[in-house]
Amino acid sequence: MTVLVASDLDRTLIYSAGALALTMPDARAPRLLCVEVHEARPLSFMTETAAALLTELADAAVFVPTTTRTRTQYNRINLPGPPARYAICANGGHLLVDGVTDRDWHASVQARLADECAPLAEITDHLRRASDPVWLRKQRVAEDLFAYLVVERELLPEEWVGELAGWAGERGWTVSLQGRKIYAVPQPLTKGAAVREVARRTGAELTLAAGDSHLDADLLLAADRGWRPGHGELADSGWGAPTVGAVAERGVLAGERITREFLRAARGAVVPARLPA
Repeated sequence: MTVLVASDLDRTLIYSAGALALTMPDARAPRLLCVEVHEARPLSFMTETAAALLTELADAAVFVPTTTRTRTQYNRINLPGPPARYAICANGGHLLVDGVTDRDWHASVQARLADECAPLAEITDHLRRASDPVWLRKQRVAEDLFAYLVVERELLPEEWVGELAGWAGERGWTVSLQGRKIYAVPQPLTKGAAVREVARRTGAELTLAAGDSHLDADLLLAADRGWRPGHGELADSGWGAPTVGAVAERGVLAGERITREFLRAARGAVVPARLPA
């Protein structure tokens, strides 16, 4: 049986130093493995146990890193185990096959965006005008597909994100607050659509998934079984679905627990009984 495992990365499987500080008391800190370095600085980590489990998972399933990161940002990550044959970047805008963008997939995504939602330029202009320099630190466009802001959370007015979400929703866009970043993403640009395409190509009979943010909800719903950690947008809002389990762990230990659940489910998968011809 072919099992596909599609997992969000940041704050699901891997954690920045800031995310570690928020969710992991020093007294219970596990041993960590650095999986991302940028400009000579270690940026992202997972537990050594999670790293070992992820390596084992490569023998039991097709593992597909699934992220909102750009391709450049994704390529900074050095996950344990063999290189992933498939990876999903830019929230589904780029499907990488052996590290190379599938141009047909990308063209189909661009066509949907042109037909179904307001243009990126309208969104970025609104973000520029509506943001306050008091709390805005950066405004960025990712892969010419979506935009995000880097903000000072403690200075950000509580109602601002909700107001932005209402405005963007009327134009076919989704807003997600993740740590210090506010994402504005076209509604047709989804991880779930890209995962379904990988499942089709691989002939997967069982799809497993994990994620922590509103941008991961469609990914979890596209899978046969899914998990979310005890932190993040989905946990904070109480989001759930019949096929999605909520693990109690928060932070980097949630990543370890989710990887363990992936491995257990993949190893327990069996080929469905077939009726006689």
